[in-house]
Amino acid sequence: MFFTSALLVLLLTALLIAAPETAGRVLGQAQAWLSRNFGWYYMLMIAAYLVFVIGIAFSSFGKLKLGSKDDQPDFSYGAWAGMLFSSGIGISLLYFGASEPLDHYFNPPEGPAASLEAARQGLQLTFLHWGLHGWAIYALVGLAVAYFAYRHNQPLALRSALYPLMGERWVKGVAGDTVDIFGMFVTLLGLVTNLGIGSMQVASGLEYLFGIEHSNSNLLIVILVMSTVATIAAVSGVENGIRRLSNLNIVLFSSLLLFVLLAGPTQYLLNGFVQNIGDYLNGLVLKTFDLYVYENAAARSERWLGLWTVFYWAWWISWGPFVGMFIARISRGRTVRELVAGVLLIPLGFTLAWLSIFGNTALDLVINGGAAELGKIAVEQPAMSIYKLLEYFPAAKVVVGVAIFVGFVLFLTPADSGAVMMANLSCKGGDVDEDAPHWMRIVWSTIITLVTIGLLLAGNFEAMQTMVVLAGLPFSVVLAVFMYGLYKAMQQDQLQEQTKAELAARGRRGFAERLGQMDLQPNQATVQRFMDQHVSPALKDAVLQLQERGFEVVSRVGQSRSMMGLRIDLEEGNPFVYEVSLDGYLAAPNDLGSDGDSEPRRRFYRAEVYLFTGSQEYDLMGFTQEQITQDVLDQFDTHQHRLDRVYT
Repeated sequence: MFFTSALLVLLLTALLIAAPETAGRVLGQAQAWLSRNFGWYYMLMIAAYLVFVIGIAFSSFGKLKLGSKDDQPDFSYGAWAGMLFSSGIGISLLYFGASEPLDHYFNPPEGPAASLEAARQGLQLTFLHWGLHGWAIYALVGLAVAYFAYRHNQPLALRSALYPLMGERWVKGVAGDTVDIFGMFVTLLGLVTNLGIGSMQVASGLEYLFGIEHSNSNLLIVILVMSTVATIAAVSGVENGIRRLSNLNIVLFSSLLLFVLLAGPTQYLLNGFVQNIGDYLNGLVLKTFDLYVYENAAARSERWLGLWTVFYWAWWISWGPFVGMFIARISRGRTVRELVAGVLLIPLGFTLAWLSIFGNTALDLVINGGAAELGKIAVEQPAMSIYKLLEYFPAAKVVVGVAIFVGFVLFLTPADSGAVMMANLSCKGGDVDEDAPHWMRIVWSTIITLVTIGLLLAGNFEAMQTMVVLAGLPFSVVLAVFMYGLYKAMQQDQLQEQTKAELAARGRRGFAERLGQMDLQPNQATVQRFMDQHVSPALKDAVLQLQERGFEVVSRVGQSRSMMGLRIDLEEGNPFVYEVSLDGYLAAPNDLGSDGDSEPRRRFYRAEVYLFTGSQEYDLMGFTQEQITQDVLDQFDTHQHRLDRVYT
């Protein structure tokens, strides 16, 4: 996977550098064709992703945990929220925060340009592009990867979401490799775009602040410095470098936002924010499906749709693999509902506040403040627009310096987390909590840097942005498969949990009855003797009976006296696993004795049953050999019945 994905990207880069004009023309035509013929498809799929993740969160599936029942979150809620915030909020907010609303104001998809109606619609459309729909894609990918990694013991990889549809054999073969390679390819395109935008944003700030010429040599220095720091952060790992950068992100970003709010027309900005939210929510359904079919200027609207809404939907989809993978990496121990709510709501509130405050400030300056130059720069040189806006505030030079540093830090978090996720996808083996070795992260950071430099120096960076959009189309199909597989797996797991609860209740009653008949709490030697004399031969008998049915059974009897069982790999769904473990427990404290002191707690032991999903919380002590064999066969029949219900 490492060599294939790296060679694909390097080959593409070589073609774009060797023939920039031809490549740019062909890709531009391809993007126009895609927007014209698949605009309706993008609208439907984006709506489906949003409805699916919200529906899953509010359904009974929302209570399912991403991990076993005993798993606790790896990060505190505050640290987790901070990394969610920074994973999807990148330097693009600086790039588009002031420029996008102004661009919609001067070039609206419908209605007269440079009107109050266009200004209001401009914020509504900006909210649409940065709102719930995009974050739903991140939530979907993160949920699918985390669910199968932490509940089904699959690799922390995109391929794992195919597990309930194709089975373990296919997922670990060519089909799984193909999905991961394509995900890595799309991810690397997004990371190169991020580095390109980040370097241009920082270079524009240095040009504004210090008059540094916007040349290729200066741009090269900026890229190398940014990439070096990002690589150091990636090597530091999720727990150190990325978490600390996320916390710094929040402080710096919030400080800049509050400065503009308090130093600007505060009352107007607060009123505008509330109204923008109302316009966004009021038009959420309409704008989700609005293709401007009945507009008089249909050609203008179609072109606008391709340049903005369809572009954004494809962009969000293409960023889904690496952001979703990172969300999965930090979300072990959370519930399905927690992940969806966290991804949709934690970054969203700040994103909309930023867009509203900076967008309304820019519009107010252009409409009422006579800042015509700001409007022109926003359309022609978007990276410079935020610095030009801050020119109208007190201590402009200092604030612009802070904005440049904010942009630098905003670039780092997606860059280093992306390098970590690319490296993780490149490695096989290891635990889901283990990140790839340092050298692999350095290699991917270097590849991203070299590709970006090559494209920028060749003057063909826009071609790479177009490739990101084109790559979003096939990956949208992968996301649809994720939804189907995730729903089927959750349905199966919910049935298993219900059955597990029923068996546990029945097992506890049976255990109590058997202990009452035996009038003891068995010690380790007693349970071990029971496993040797009853469980072991019963499991051997069950293996023979299952083999007679035509199943390939892997027996684990005789490997260990304290853990014995069997396994059957199936074409679809989870394998069937039946294991019996000698487990020890502390007995409940006895009542106070005659001298007023409680007696010391004793240990007792159980021959406890485990399936693929974990302990079933019932004990075999007191069962006859025939009853144990029958229990194995009953559990297998129940497992097959659940699979039949899910996959038919």
